[in-house]
Amino acid sequence: MSQGSKDEVKGKFHEVKGDVKEKLGRATNDPNLEADGQDEKVAGKVQKKVGQVEKVFGK
Repeated sequence: MSQGSKDEVKGKFHEVKGDVKEKLGRATNDPNLEADGQDEKVAGKVQKKVGQVEKVFGK
């Protein structure tokens, strides 16, 4: 598996994990957990994009 593909998979994993944390934070009325989830979700989207760019440039 290429590095770009690995970054895409890891990014998607963090995106989903962040979404779960965000929803759990809302459900439990925990603003810190909700914020952590939002941060992780954004970081996952960035990592996923990096993987897509790496695949385009063949790295």
